[in-house]
Amino acid sequence: MNYGEFTRNIGKAGLNIKEFATLIKATPNSLTNLSTKERIPKNLAIISVLLGELVDKKIEYKHLFDGIDIYKQKPRRNPKDEGLFKKKEELSK
Repeated sequence: MNYGEFTRNIGKAGLNIKEFATLIKATPNSLTNLSTKERIPKNLAIISVLLGELVDKKIEYKHLFDGIDIYKQKPRRNPKDEGLFKKKEELSK
């Protein structure tokens, strides 16, 4: 599944990227960054298709996520590490 199909499926479920990220306790940026990839990870692709199908069948789904103990996604980098954001000229000093 490519990013366009992914966003179409979550849109079919009545969600935008930010709302979908909140639902699965992921960071919105991690999902929007997938637009640069060739394919969407299979777990996210499956979830998006199933949510779209639930809406087609007029089955409410959001309450199902309330009962799942999902840990919030942790950032991959240390937020105190400012070295990633320094300008090139600062790094060459």
